[in-house]
Amino acid sequence: METVVKIHAADNVVVAVTPIAKGEAVQAAGTAITAKDAIPAGHKMAIRPIKAGEAVVKYGFPIGNATKDVTAGTWMHVHNVKSRLGNILDYSYEPEKAGRPELPKKKGYTFEGYARKDGKVGIRNEVWIVPTVGCVNSIAVEIERRAQKFKTGTIDVICAYTHPYGCSQLGDDMRYTQAYLAGLIHHPNAGAVLVLALGCENNQLDLMKKAIGDYDADRVKFLTCQEVGDEIEEGVRIVRGLCAFAGQFKRTTQPAGKLVLGLKCGGSDGFSGLTANPLVGAVSNQLIAEGGTSILTEVPEMFGAETLLMNRCKDRATFEKTVQLINGFKEYFMRYGEKIHENPSPGNKEGGITTLEDKSLGCVQKGGTAIVQDVLSYGTPAVEKGLLLLQAPGNDLVAANALAASGAHIVLFTTGRGTPFACPVPTIKIASNSRLSADKKNWIDFNAGGLLEGKSMQQLCDAFFAFLMQVASGKRHAKSEVLDKHELAIFKDGVTL
Repeated sequence: METVVKIHAADNVVVAVTPIAKGEAVQAAGTAITAKDAIPAGHKMAIRPIKAGEAVVKYGFPIGNATKDVTAGTWMHVHNVKSRLGNILDYSYEPEKAGRPELPKKKGYTFEGYARKDGKVGIRNEVWIVPTVGCVNSIAVEIERRAQKFKTGTIDVICAYTHPYGCSQLGDDMRYTQAYLAGLIHHPNAGAVLVLALGCENNQLDLMKKAIGDYDADRVKFLTCQEVGDEIEEGVRIVRGLCAFAGQFKRTTQPAGKLVLGLKCGGSDGFSGLTANPLVGAVSNQLIAEGGTSILTEVPEMFGAETLLMNRCKDRATFEKTVQLINGFKEYFMRYGEKIHENPSPGNKEGGITTLEDKSLGCVQKGGTAIVQDVLSYGTPAVEKGLLLLQAPGNDLVAANALAASGAHIVLFTTGRGTPFACPVPTIKIASNSRLSADKKNWIDFNAGGLLEGKSMQQLCDAFFAFLMQVASGKRHAKSEVLDKHELAIFKDGVTL
């Protein structure tokens, strides 16, 4: 195993694979360099002198500026590097800079899934109870409890989803709630859905139905609690019928191109951009080669790397939508007086990520090298095939839920520090390092740390893709699927009455 990794030929820093002691001599870029400081694993070391104000370069791009003169062997982190990011920017569409690399060859992967009447395919067959408003959460949970005896046939789970929204909301907040819930109701992993309303909420059922649009009346049923005598008894009766409908579905062989993957990271460390994120990018490339779809979100974690995505847009119209996606989220930060570059968390920094650019350049690797085909507003369903960008924040729960609402069957979640959270769809945790994978076997589904230990990208990509086909077929389950996924996380931006 190498002591340090230089990611790109233009870099003036390397990443420590193992801790480097002060005074230790390491081979970096063909030269022996003596460490001037103790450098933790995952952190950066300068490999040549860098003057104050000069760019610190990693991944071949600036991740910030040095705040003081440093010599080769210096630990480069928050104490001597600052972000270069500004506020609203003007962008130019320069597709020639993207290189347009070819995708891998199609291999004809298949999985066993549930074909739905609308042409979509589910990888789970569940019955969901979805409240229109938080006031009926306890009713939904009680209906779920009493309805468990009707879980027959191929039904995996009967689950009530709870959330605090649907009333006292204005403007975009109400639209976000409706769009999110509508996306969840249409999700193919749900064989049947009960939409549970109170009756007096702002999110009136007729408005919710407009957001839902066309639906299969056998698959989706509605109940307004204020309009019946015993809402729990009536809810259980409806769910019994929905279970009879959903339990009839059988798995059939489907092409991998029917799958939609959500791409997300959290608790990133200095290895995330070397291992887990590039691995997910390779898997995304393979799925798109198979005719499938990947959705990349976490807009604030595109700041500083956004031009890489913009130049990969299929046309100028998609480029303009991407510009609005980026600048629109910056305006959201600015409305609340927040700094655009204040993103890396304490855990990110401890793991070796210094600036938002450092984080973003690692983050966008999850999107692989495919062309950006479309940009989705929050709660909008994925329609186009290929790589899509989605409006959502970086928060793990909100972003993963947003991916599910846009149709992701599985969320691929890369992490350097680990997290146990679950969302409505299987959420696969990919470790950036072998230590985390060994320590958190109950959280981690796949280890990308082998890339630092001699395994090839193609070897791990093939193994991971085969693993995903097993998850999609129900032959394996994500570690997160045994955890509680009842509570929804919906994006909020505005006044509550």
